Amino acid sequence: MTDDHRDEGEPLPARENLLAAPSPVRTDGGSAAGADDVTLDPWGSASVADYRKLFEQFGIEEFDEVLPAVPNPHYLMRRGVIFGHRDYGAVAEAMRNDDPFAVLSGFMPTGDPHIGHKMVFDEIIWHQEQGGDAYGLIADLEAHAARGLSWTEIDEHTRSYLLSLLALGFDPDAGEIYRQSGNREVQDLAFELGAEANFSEFQAIYGFDGETDVSHMQSVVTQMADILYPQLDEPKPTVIPVGPDQDPHVRLARDLAERMRYFAVTEAYASFESEPEERVLIREAYDALREDGDDVRCADAADYLREHHADEAGARVIEKLENAGKEPVRPRVRFLDRRATDDAFEALIDAVDGEKRVFEGHVDAFDLSRDEAETLAREVELDHGGYGFLPPSSIYHRFMTGLTGGKMSSSVPASHISLLDDPEEGYEKVKAATTGGRETAEKQRELGGKADECPVYELYTYLLAGDDDEFATEVYEECVGGERLCGGCKEQAAELMREFLADHQEKREKMRPVLEELDIDVESPRRRA
Repeated sequence: MTDDHRDEGEPLPARENLLAAPSPVRTDGGSAAGADDVTLDPWGSASVADYRKLFEQFGIEEFDEVLPAVPNPHYLMRRGVIFGHRDYGAVAEAMRNDDPFAVLSGFMPTGDPHIGHKMVFDEIIWHQEQGGDAYGLIADLEAHAARGLSWTEIDEHTRSYLLSLLALGFDPDAGEIYRQSGNREVQDLAFELGAEANFSEFQAIYGFDGETDVSHMQSVVTQMADILYPQLDEPKPTVIPVGPDQDPHVRLARDLAERMRYFAVTEAYASFESEPEERVLIREAYDALREDGDDVRCADAADYLREHHADEAGARVIEKLENAGKEPVRPRVRFLDRRATDDAFEALIDAVDGEKRVFEGHVDAFDLSRDEAETLAREVELDHGGYGFLPPSSIYHRFMTGLTGGKMSSSVPASHISLLDDPEEGYEKVKAATTGGRETAEKQRELGGKADECPVYELYTYLLAGDDDEFATEVYEECVGGERLCGGCKEQAAELMREFLADHQEKREKMRPVLEELDIDVESPRRRA
């Protein structure tokens, strides 16, 4: 869930012009098909050769599908830099309705903040401007456990990250900034979440083994607590802006949010339990048999499925239906007792209006919709001391290409621009950057440049064009049309980068007294002289 100072990833994949259409700008999320499977490692070298693989392998959804529902979308959304999401529709709906929602992301203080981190800073700040409760955290426990940094190093980088976050527009009076090590509520929540996770799960998700130290594993649970922390006061849609390499954290946090719930709510058709795909088949049989106007019994549904679904999935549900025999098939919602107290379970039984059937571990309600049941379950849980967590949402941005081509790497200073770089140094790095230009000016004018493969054009898209889509489109079209040559394009980008760094660093200086007044220990009490 944290962005740290490490290799940033592969070039932005070749795709249709992200900015050729007037607006909104779209992306196909694509690259060359047939690449190897993607491995998402939160602590490894971030590299995604084919963003479409993330949709296929991990169930990440295309952001284009939810973009029309987002009020006043950020330019990173419009340009396809934010390419994927999990359940962001809930956050967009909260924005549209002026309902409570939150945004949180974290930063591992292992080096200077750079222009890749600026994307995440901007995403937090934009959500705050849209009315969200905003949280920016310093993942110092993770930096110490997973990277082995000393507390002196961590403190130095912590100050730097926070100054840039404030300089870019984060409002500390309307949001919260904290360090993992200084937030007791997060640590207490991590302890509770740890009871719902186990080593086998960490081994499967992260590849941990017998050599993995306990502090590293504990830092994962702390990140889960970070992700759910905005919901401690009340459940609300919460978005976590991250790179796709952090998706394993998001998936685990969504699972833990569900496991911490007192009740699970599902659909059901009989007294026995069934899987989602089995319920689809039962519903089909029920709808078909109900057309005759007679009551449907489990044995009847089994006969129907035996005729229409003679496959493995059908066989499993047919066996369950046959065992239930003459029991009626009736749609209902089911409240499963996941981890409720006895008092909470009794209160739920009392709260269910209309016809209901009570079993040892669940309650079936026949007069409630699924949404009504979800709301009721959460209300009872909150009234009896539970958390009522909503599964957190996420958005994913593309990795930036290194200025020298290939990966942006902290070990290659020329490949990236730090937010602390001297403005003149930033100017020179852009001037020396690799481009997507042709071999000669003549060929460039004849064939046009390859903007989709150009790190300098990325700078315009991700940063230098700001909110001005017209300017970014102009740069693209002039490049691919052969009007814009690389020398002049890099000169313009270098000037804009110099101006940005000078302005940002001036604002950082103004934020120093603001940071000193915040309720956060920039120097950790864990630090030793």
